[in-house]
Amino acid sequence: MTENNYPATGVTSPAAIQAVLLNNVRPYGEGDPVSVLIRDGKIAEIGDIDTAAAKDAQVIDGKGNVLLPGLVDMHVHLREPGREDTETIETGSNAAAKGGFTAVFTMANTMPVMDQPIIAESVWLKSQHYGVCDVHPVGSITQGLEGKQLTEFGMMANSQAKVRMFSDDGKCVGDPQLMRRAIEYSQGMDVLLAQHAEDVRLTEGAVAHEGAEAAKLGLRGWPRVAEEAIVARDAIMNRDYGGRLHICHASTEGTVDQLRLAKSRGVAVTAEVTPHHLLLTDEVLSSYDGVYRVNPPLRERRDAEALKNALLEGVVDCVATDHAPHGSEEKCVEFEHARPGMLGLETSLAIVAKVFVESGLADWRFVAKVMSEKPAEITRLPGHGRPIAVGEPANLTVVDPDAPWTVHGEELESKSENTPFEDMTFNAQVTHTILRGHVTLSDGEISAPAHGDSAIAQ
Repeated sequence: MTENNYPATGVTSPAAIQAVLLNNVRPYGEGDPVSVLIRDGKIAEIGDIDTAAAKDAQVIDGKGNVLLPGLVDMHVHLREPGREDTETIETGSNAAAKGGFTAVFTMANTMPVMDQPIIAESVWLKSQHYGVCDVHPVGSITQGLEGKQLTEFGMMANSQAKVRMFSDDGKCVGDPQLMRRAIEYSQGMDVLLAQHAEDVRLTEGAVAHEGAEAAKLGLRGWPRVAEEAIVARDAIMNRDYGGRLHICHASTEGTVDQLRLAKSRGVAVTAEVTPHHLLLTDEVLSSYDGVYRVNPPLRERRDAEALKNALLEGVVDCVATDHAPHGSEEKCVEFEHARPGMLGLETSLAIVAKVFVESGLADWRFVAKVMSEKPAEITRLPGHGRPIAVGEPANLTVVDPDAPWTVHGEELESKSENTPFEDMTFNAQVTHTILRGHVTLSDGEISAPAHGDSAIAQ
């Protein structure tokens, strides 16, 4: 095991180890193109590399494209176990690799709930056997997501999966006394608590943001205060009782205000924003299309602007997709009956590039920070989100910033098709993803190691 008590991962069989020579790439989109030589799962050399000296390597022409550290998503739903009809560890891993991700954290609202070590271990080991993306299981804060009794954090943290993040996402830990105990317990175990901030007493029957659009469409409104009240409550408790608190899918201007205040007072709180809350607003609901139903709901333009600025300032720390696959029978229904959730893994980088890089608000260093470095730092994930430097693990992503492509749900790697970005065209596209020296995505094609070649180093 690694020193920070995470499971050590990596391709250990000699048959799985290969050299890769990335030619003509620009780390962080800066400077002149260079070559990057990868050996034994690590970056061995960067610069002007003689191809003859790397004649045993798989050669990839980066075509002057951007090289980033492999992306990390700390909030996905891969549905296994229980809803393999909508997503599996394998199809979710493929979608992650297609989106440039080398590590994701899959939430606990599976069937059965991920509140026992054996369930978390099965997810972790299956992802390692497949070898396309590191899938880290998130344990539930409460047993069965019932909000009554805490999960045994210690057993989960000490399992083979080494769970270091707990969340009842999909449900809020609404009982303040229970949340206080969870914060105190988490401090002793040094695990991260990720809260789905929603006071359900204020959202009963709600399906859309409480505003002019919902009123016009006759949809039950979901007020901002339902989120903001929980964010404020938990930040105050974290101030007094310690621990590390993370706010899932921040969606309102007021939540940004609460986070800014908490951070200014030294509270250990972090937060994520989804690509859809950055790009879309409740104006799209006029179609009544269930694909746009999500929890928390799409908000107004002022909320999207506040979230965008908060990410630039560091008040919101990172981007997470909340990738949530659903079957057509769960989405092609009346809006109020549609299951909340959207696909996100394969479109997130393109959206962040559109909102920040193409607009001139930020550069590719910023993209690396909010989509790789900060998520890895928050989750204390070794080997990911690391600098592009000699000696570092070769978890990398190559991005063509000018390769227009149009989103079609049926063409995505995910097993489901519920993307809210259908027929939208983006410019940035991932061309290659590399996990510990193994090329998992090459020009749109997924490449998994031969089964049995990938193993966990003990």
